[in-house]
Amino acid sequence: MRKMGKERDRRIQNAIEKQFKELQSKIGIHFHNENLLKQAFTHSSYVNEHRRKPYEDNERLEFLGDAVLEVTVSHFLYNKYPMMSEGELTKLRAAVVCEPSLVAFAHELSFGVHVLLGKGEEMTGGRERPALLADVFEAFIGALFLDQGMESVIQFLEKVVFPKINSGAFSHVMDFKSQLQELIQRDGVGSIEYKILQEKGPAHNREFVSIVSLNTKELGMGSGRSKKEAEQHAAQMALEKLKAHMFDDYEKK
Repeated sequence: MRKMGKERDRRIQNAIEKQFKELQSKIGIHFHNENLLKQAFTHSSYVNEHRRKPYEDNERLEFLGDAVLEVTVSHFLYNKYPMMSEGELTKLRAAVVCEPSLVAFAHELSFGVHVLLGKGEEMTGGRERPALLADVFEAFIGALFLDQGMESVIQFLEKVVFPKINSGAFSHVMDFKSQLQELIQRDGVGSIEYKILQEKGPAHNREFVSIVSLNTKELGMGSGRSKKEAEQHAAQMALEKLKAHMFDDYEKK
């Protein structure tokens, strides 16, 4: 009986090893210490059911990953939006690292499939529980930081998180029009004007195209499902263009 139990445990461990090898291949990151990776995906319910073995849950890694994620996202936003106020940066960062966003990132990477859960947690749908998935994503960041350092964390975020910010996935919490208005008023270079250039698509799926101009010179163009969204995207493009000009002027000095 004991021999059968050992054989079963061996098969389970082999399956877990294979599972995490596949995960590393899928995400293109190979851990030096695979125990850190396993710990990042180990829920406390699994540890409670395997007390005789030296398993450690992911709660401490989650604590570390939360801090690492906050500083890396803060650094990215600080550099990307030089004209954004402290309050606006805080609001945007909160949207990027909030639970729903972390869950979306975890789903995109199929992290839920790899979580080690206790039987009770598994039966009650723990693998899809938002809080659990958000914790696993943060724990993974913590494990990657310990295993390979901040640079590897940044490279990972450049593939998974930062492109979402660049594509405007969090623009609903940003007011680009106000930022542009404040910049223009600060420099006293004229007035800005928004125009809707085009409306296309059926009534239930309308798309608007807007431009924003400074003293009749076009600064940016954007599109959206509403006039307001199109204007916000146009203002975002204008800010990106002005940021590039500011950098060029700095380089020439």
